[in-house]
Formats: sequence, C-alpha cells, structure tokens
Amino acid sequence: MRRRFWPALTAILIMVTLLITACGQTTPTQQSSKPQQASPAWAPGLTPLPQETVVKVGMKQVISDAGILIGMARGYYKDLGIAIEPVQFNSGQEMINQLAAGQLDVGATVTAAGLLNAMSRDIPVKIVADKGINVAGKGYYRLVIRKDLVGVINDYQDLKGRKIAIVGTASLDEIALVRVLEKAGLTTKDVDLQIIRAFPDMLVSMSNKSIDAAMVIEPFITQGIAKDFIDPWKDPSDYDPDAQTALLVYGTSMTTRPELANRFMAAYVKSVRDYNDAFFKNIKQQEIIDILCKYSVIKDAKLYEKMFPTGLNPDGYVRMKGIALDIDWYKQNNLIKPDLKLEDVVDNKYVNFAIKSLGKYQ
Repeated sequence: MRRRFWPALTAILIMVTLLITACGQTTPTQQSSKPQQASPAWAPGLTPLPQETVVKVGMKQVISDAGILIGMARGYYKDLGIAIEPVQFNSGQEMINQLAAGQLDVGATVTAAGLLNAMSRDIPVKIVADKGINVAGKGYYRLVIRKDLVGVINDYQDLKGRKIAIVGTASLDEIALVRVLEKAGLTTKDVDLQIIRAFPDMLVSMSNKSIDAAMVIEPFITQGIAKDFIDPWKDPSDYDPDAQTALLVYGTSMTTRPELANRFMAAYVKSVRDYNDAFFKNIKQQEIIDILCKYSVIKDAKLYEKMFPTGLNPDGYVRMKGIALDIDWYKQNNLIKPDLKLEDVVDNKYVNFAIKSLGKYQ
C-alpha cells in the first residue's frame, strides 16, 4: 500500500508546486502594469497623457488669457496630464524668439512682423486659436479720446493732426489705428503718432492732456471712464469689424508633439466656453470672476461687471479674414515676404481636434 501511495503523493506535490510557481510569475507583471487613467467628465473619450508634462505659456495674465487662467483654476489642463507654467514677457519679440527656439511652448500674443517672418522661414510656429476679438457693441480694444474733446472730435476726419498713442509699430496696434484713420482717408502721417509702451502710461498721458487719443485695451478703458477723463468714442465694429485682436500661438515644441498640442487645445476651448457661459449667458459668472481676480492681473471684481468683455470664440477658431487683412498690410508695407500665405501661418487642426472631442458650443 505504501509503494502505491508515495508516487501519487509525489505527483500531487509536483502539480501544486507548478501552480504556485506559475502564480508567482504572473504577479509582478500585474503589479507593474499602470492602469489606464479615466477620461475627465468634460471630455469623454479623451485620455490624459501617460506622464504629466509641463507647458510653458507666455502671457500677461490679462482678461483675454481667460482660456488659460480658467483651465488652470478648474483643473482642465491637469485632467489631461498638463501642468501650466506661466511665463511673463516684457516684449512680443522676446516671446517670438523663444517660441521659435522651442524654449517657450505657447504664446498669447498679437500679429507682428517678427512673428510672421519667423513663420516665413519654415520654422514650425503656428497661429492656432483665437485669444481676443471685439464683439459688436462691446469692443474691448478700441480708440478712446479725452473726455474734454467730446464734441470736438466727432468723426474720423477730426482726428487729423491729433496726438494719438499706440503701444508699438509694425504690429496689430499700428494696424488697428490705421483702420480707424482709413475711415476718413487718413494715414499715420496725418496725425502726431506717439509710441507709449504700456497702457497704464497711456492713461497718465490722457489725464494730463499730453495726448488726445489712444488705442487702449480693457480694463484700462473702464478705469479711464470711471475717473472721468476718457470717452470710449465709436464702437470698433464700425471701423474694424473683422479684426483678430489677439492670438494663441504654438511654438516648435508643441507643433512637433501632436498628442500634447491636441490635449492642450481641448482644455483651452473648454475654458473659453466657461468664460462665454459666464459673461454672455450669465452662468456662474461670479465664480469665473473670482477665478480671474485670483489668477489675472485685474484683482477688482467690480471692474469685471463694468468693463466691455473680451470676445473669445467658444469654438476656438480665429477670424481668418482678419488675419488675411493683417498679412496684406504687412506685405504692403514691406515688413514680411510677399509670398507668405494665410495657410502658412494658421493651423486649425488642433481646434478641429478639440471640437471633435467636445462637440460644437451650444
């Protein structure tokens, strides 16, 4: 009986040993595999990046940067594996140089000869989304005049010979003034053009009457009106209806990494939609104002209730006609290469991706 028992027992022990060994071999594999992270509720079907990636964004943290600031506060970028690192710049040219060199990932800026010339050198820097437009009746970037000149500067021809300030030449700021003057057949040679590099300094110059008018952005318009020394004059929809005032630009480090670029854009568009809900539909407006007070340079909540709201396309697309008009002006003034085309500078594929993921704005 013992001779029959031991072979059977030995066989059972061998089988148990093999099972234990097999289980032991599979356990490390199961523990080391990283579970797939879930899609955020606001972007079903869009999974986060496998590792958190820092994105350096050049901006001035003003109202038109709401698409970045709101997303930082509400965690939209973090949901998709992106950590935003804000970078302040003193000049647009400095930002353009770093975008081209791959040292800055995203730029919140305006059209300028330097930006377009970088694109003409086949550097993969692209305009990818809207960051600010004038809405009819609510223009946030406009020509303002001194309050004491109301009734004196009534129409466009009354600007002739006046001291008018802009923040810089060979950029959107000069173009914006040119379009005002064109309404009366004037050019910048018909006015006393002043270059004042900062909007707050323009307000000082308006208050002490050293200039007559200026191209000014919010919230400085509202601040000047509140202090009773500027007048908002005409609405920009009258003299520059197609303007693409501010832009979101991807640098080489984004255009060469589509997975990152697409997810950034999805979070950006979602943030812009929250902004539109707040300021144009009055949905959770106070919550958005609180976010902007915390993250932007404008800390006075009452200003948000008074100022002209920045227009931000809730579907993200830029005004192609506006950028085309800008390109034409730069060419006419020999500031960029004559063969540069609209399709060389604007790339809508990232916004297309965001719309496919989020659907159209309702």
